[in-house]
Amino acid sequence: MSYLCRMNTKHDIDQSDARVVGIARHVTWVGFWINAALGVLKVIAGILGRSSAMVADGIHSFSDFVSDIIVLIFVGISRRKANTEYQYGHGKFETFATMLLALVLGIVGVMFFIEGWEKTWSALHGGVLERPTWLALSMALASIASKEWLYRYTRRAGERIHSAVVVANAWHHRSDALSSMATLVGIAGAMFLGDQWRILDPIAAMVVSVFIVVVAVKIGRPAVAELLERSLPADVVEGMYRVIGSTPGVRAFHRFASRHNGNRMIVDFHIKVDPDISVVGGHHIASEVEHRLKEHYGQAVTATIHVEPYMGQTVDENNMCS
Repeated sequence: MSYLCRMNTKHDIDQSDARVVGIARHVTWVGFWINAALGVLKVIAGILGRSSAMVADGIHSFSDFVSDIIVLIFVGISRRKANTEYQYGHGKFETFATMLLALVLGIVGVMFFIEGWEKTWSALHGGVLERPTWLALSMALASIASKEWLYRYTRRAGERIHSAVVVANAWHHRSDALSSMATLVGIAGAMFLGDQWRILDPIAAMVVSVFIVVVAVKIGRPAVAELLERSLPADVVEGMYRVIGSTPGVRAFHRFASRHNGNRMIVDFHIKVDPDISVVGGHHIASEVEHRLKEHYGQAVTATIHVEPYMGQTVDENNMCS
């Protein structure tokens, strides 16, 4: 007879998580349709308004489609309960999605830079650049206003539901606002400073690329660190040491290891207790340790605790031994 407790085998989502998924999907759909409109309008304005920077900016908005689709797919998956296949839950699906967002941003940034450099090089060697029109300039202003609003709206929602991928998508919106700002400067300079300054239009595309790559690195680095099983931040680990070591009945602890899984913190460690107490007593102490960790760091903490007898080992100020 097997005594293994049955785990959830369905892809269920708790009611609280369903609310989180609903919020994430709502803000993402809002961004999706705004990006659709901006992408079409900016490409049309760039072509009719004779601005290569605006066309590139429009392509950047189309790239947001990819990020929105990634969020819509992965944010629901990441909130599913643990099951026999993913016994620590599905949190790293969100981490993986965040890394994909960073990758998309990085690729778009490099493409912008290459295109801007080619046109700049051509202009420096006698190539003729067309003068942008008011249509392109007006579209740049509209893009800045709409994307900055979308960034603030999406980021507030992401922070409220503690979703890294939604916050990452907000930064994607901010990168589009920054690109439109650089586009605005390039178009205005090309329009009002004379023929020799039309080179500012492709230079603006190169400036945009730098902003985009910086944002890609900023949102991609934590995701890569999590996928590589990096430990929790040092201040969090130190705080957990104090919580564990100060729990009544814990004589010492060691072999502490930690990592993130999406928005969940996973910790594993051994506690040492009085060797003369019962198994039930040791279990109660371990349960109290887990309760205190959740009390300090939230219900998203998963603790695996091994109970051992204390045999007089030397401990530090946190009751940690070697």
